[in-house]
Amino acid sequence: MREKLWNRNYIKVMTANFTLFFAFYLLTPLLPIYLKDSFNASKDVIGLVLSGYTVLALLGRPITGYLIDTYPRRTVLLTCFALFFIFFGGYLAASSLLLFTIVRTLHGMPFGALTVANSTVAIDVLPSSRRNEGIGYYGLSNNLAMAIAPSVGIFIYKYTDNFHLLFWIALVIAGIGLAVDATLKLPQRQTVNNKRKLTLDRFFLTRGWMLAVNMVFHGFCFGVLSNYLAIYGKEVLHKTGGTGTYFMLLSVGLVLSRLQGAKGLREGKLTRNVGEGTVMSLIGYTIFVAFPSDWSYYLSALLIGLGNGHLWPGYQNMIISMARHDQRGTANSTLLVAWDVGIGLGVLAGGMVCEHLGYSSSFWMVAFVHALAVAMFFLATKAFFERRRLE
Repeated sequence: MREKLWNRNYIKVMTANFTLFFAFYLLTPLLPIYLKDSFNASKDVIGLVLSGYTVLALLGRPITGYLIDTYPRRTVLLTCFALFFIFFGGYLAASSLLLFTIVRTLHGMPFGALTVANSTVAIDVLPSSRRNEGIGYYGLSNNLAMAIAPSVGIFIYKYTDNFHLLFWIALVIAGIGLAVDATLKLPQRQTVNNKRKLTLDRFFLTRGWMLAVNMVFHGFCFGVLSNYLAIYGKEVLHKTGGTGTYFMLLSVGLVLSRLQGAKGLREGKLTRNVGEGTVMSLIGYTIFVAFPSDWSYYLSALLIGLGNGHLWPGYQNMIISMARHDQRGTANSTLLVAWDVGIGLGVLAGGMVCEHLGYSSSFWMVAFVHALAVAMFFLATKAFFERRRLE
């Protein structure tokens, strides 16, 4: 008989992950509009402000990978979640562009730390025989949050024109997640003796460096898409709505691909999942910019969702398979750091290209970068993984 996948702790961790990403994506597509309308920020300034969040998330994740592998995981997890919750209150208090920039940038640290801590705990509470499959399903929680939260945020903003209400909702949702994680009952772990010298592989899984580089390209593309989609639709396609529907379709694709790909993950066909995902995403990004119309706009959302839903759990299982058991937090943080680097570069470069060359040029850049990611995976990363996997 197969070991039970849906245990109580696993469900709690998934629920907390849903609230974490719901609070995050409730605000993400609307923040460029908020900065433009409330502080009269230019496009490149918006890019700089939003990229700061990613920079701090980038710094927080490797540190958390080390802490979560070294100290009691429940303590690290709850500390990260408490800080993530508190910073939503800072948005309500920020009365100037400078203050908002400071709060938004600092908020990246607990966000990055929390995603590492929560996903590592999820791996711990999964039965080892069903870990690949369980990691794939775990991603459904943030996929569902991506499907619902942007639509909810845009709906509330459309009918209330009140960003402070959105900040309050995000604060409450994050508080619910903190309360759920506080009820976790995890087995006691022996803490690691830290007398040995600190080295790079305590913070970054050097064994999996090529997977991390490949993930930077994917993060870059999604960083441009998620942050400039609403303004692109409004200024290029002249769509006053549709952003919420776009994210809904993207998340439908994510959910469907996670469900469809579960069998492949269970059978260990990790590189096939990633390969299929990268190709589908490339098609989605390309038709998005090559055919600026309603049908391509929404079809691209579904294809990008299907692609990312295949490649993300594939990459995550690949890098965990390259790590020792006491390096799971480091492996998780390495992949997420790579995603953060890509997101940050995408937000920054996207804002600069939008400012000087226009939105279409920015999304052509995305299609080109993703094509490079596909080529790198098939020509180098796939073989790199097969040589270095531990299990």
